[in-house]
Amino acid sequence: MARQDTSENPGRFKQIGLTYKMTRRVDRKIGWILAGIGLGTLGVLLGIGFLIGHPVYLGILGVLLAFLATAIVFGRRAERAAFGQMEGQPGAAAAVLDNIGRGWNVTPAVAMNRNQDVVHRAVGKPGIVLVAEGNPNRLRGLLAAEKRKMSRVVAEVPVHDLVVGNDEGQVPLKKLRTTMLKLPRVMQGSQITATNDRLRALGDLMSNMPMPKGPMPKGMRLPKGPNGGRR
Repeated sequence: MARQDTSENPGRFKQIGLTYKMTRRVDRKIGWILAGIGLGTLGVLLGIGFLIGHPVYLGILGVLLAFLATAIVFGRRAERAAFGQMEGQPGAAAAVLDNIGRGWNVTPAVAMNRNQDVVHRAVGKPGIVLVAEGNPNRLRGLLAAEKRKMSRVVAEVPVHDLVVGNDEGQVPLKKLRTTMLKLPRVMQGSQITATNDRLRALGDLMSNMPMPKGPMPKGMRLPKGPNGGRR
């Protein structure tokens, strides 16, 4: 048991170190900020301890609170730095959806064009959420086509569409997960399962359609089957 702990600790420390280096490339003041928060928290608790005559107890509490405060601030700034590096990169929304949490069934890139505008699909208690990233003008056509395709089998299921971006009416990448989790929950587990099964069957049907012979027309989009997504 002791050997297992020793082998895991270096991995955790290495991961924290890599996260710190990544964050520092974007946030150059992260070291000074964390040091100031840690020392400031410890100093305040020690000062109170001397005033009330219990510097040891308050000092121990100060160390614990300083570590906690530093960890919270580091986590938030690291997350902000990660989103800053991902923003604008192809597939960034898919990476966020991949970590959205339990209760969601995510299928990345259900629709895509040659300009790398892409639509991802997530099914959960709010219904179906189509998350699009790319040029807003070109995405309108992709989203409309995907909705028409889905309406054949899940016409009664609520469909939400979100376009990732920083312009008006769009959802910033860092707020994508929060926005999706705030959507009204209208579906039960059995309905989610049935919706996933219907969408998977639709994908199988389209992927098994006979392909025309000869060269593929320029810009033609291949239908995506369920094997391209994560279950």
